[in-house]
Amino acid sequence: MLNLIKTANSFLWGIPLPALLFGAHIYFTVHLKGVQKHIGKAIKLSVTPEEDADGDISAFATLSHTLAATIGTGNIVGISTAVALGGPGAIFWCWLTGVLGMATSYAECFLGVLYRKKTEDGTYLGGPMYALDYGLHKRWLAILFCIFTLIASYGVGCSTQARAVTETAHTLWNLPEYIVGMLVAVVVGLVIVGGVQSIGNICSKLVPTMGLLYIVSCIIILFLNLPYLIPSISLILRSAFQPTKLPAAVAGGFIGGTLRTAARYGIARGLFTNEAGLGSAAIAAAGAKTSHPSRQALISMSATFWDTVIMCAITGLVIVTNIVKHPSSLEGYSFTELTTASFHAIPYGEYILGISLILFAIATLIGWSYFGEKAVEYLFGKATISTYRVCYIVMIFVGSIMSLELVWELTDLVNACMALPNLICLLLLRKQITPYPFRK
Repeated sequence: MLNLIKTANSFLWGIPLPALLFGAHIYFTVHLKGVQKHIGKAIKLSVTPEEDADGDISAFATLSHTLAATIGTGNIVGISTAVALGGPGAIFWCWLTGVLGMATSYAECFLGVLYRKKTEDGTYLGGPMYALDYGLHKRWLAILFCIFTLIASYGVGCSTQARAVTETAHTLWNLPEYIVGMLVAVVVGLVIVGGVQSIGNICSKLVPTMGLLYIVSCIIILFLNLPYLIPSISLILRSAFQPTKLPAAVAGGFIGGTLRTAARYGIARGLFTNEAGLGSAAIAAAGAKTSHPSRQALISMSATFWDTVIMCAITGLVIVTNIVKHPSSLEGYSFTELTTASFHAIPYGEYILGISLILFAIATLIGWSYFGEKAVEYLFGKATISTYRVCYIVMIFVGSIMSLELVWELTDLVNACMALPNLICLLLLRKQITPYPFRK
């Protein structure tokens, strides 16, 4: 199974998906007149409540929910993996995916709000499945998207994160993985049973705290590695466009790659971390209290900025500056441990990183459960949500003891399957997506 998945990923992420994603990112950047330039306004709007607007939760809670789902192991383990398999140049492609991907995120969230539906109990439903169904009138594509979203909720949102928590807890405190898996399942289960309001409240408190802890720690490490910052940036830019092989002593010599591998792993991990083009952010945006699709689309776009343009870039710089500073000291580390090695530069760094990773992963587990719920509700109705929640909680435990390599490869494959119908929807409905600022 692993070999089959690897073969599929090698094809999809070789040329088709990177070309399609970058094409969409560039097209919407032009079509929306460089909407990225409004990032300052987006951040301001995210903390400005809108009175008398329709929706379930505030714009800030919606943004926190989106960030909770996207800020996870991809920002730590994912970047470490991208550097190991694609070379330092993968960081450039990951960062560029974030910069350009903000426009695609805006586009999908715009459609998510535009085609959202109000249910009989007063809640709002939206996302790519509703745009595909009511906008394109392609219900079969909407069903496919929901099936892939459901699978992704068990993979991207569940197994990957649960495995990261148990592995981290076992490494730092030697705790049995099955015990940690059960504890995480119980904690997350208590939150998701409360529904969207409970998820929004928890994410609004958890996301800013964990983000600040991690960013401050990274800035301290970069300050300690300051003499190596410029050489590291130069190395990242050079290796993004030409084959680069670092000394064999670096992490056992597994780092290095070509333009194709750098772009493949950089773009794949960029999509995994910010989910621009995946369509998941549009599901969360549909529940926001907003007066216009453009307003919420702009706010939701800032999630990609925080997640990839800031956090992934900082993580990448921390890893590469440490490689340049101490190449020989990294021998023996696995490719998922490059970030851990970098955090040894500060006192109790491995514990700070471990706690950050656990908080990130739990937040993603909470956030992605909602995306899966909405897919199940579209496919089978509201009555099946309870069954989905039970299965999700069970899958947290199962994912916590799965093979990490299988989980990561499956994640890339499911991401590709989700992205395809969503990108088709965006491109075919592109004329309905208007740039910011809007006119009522």
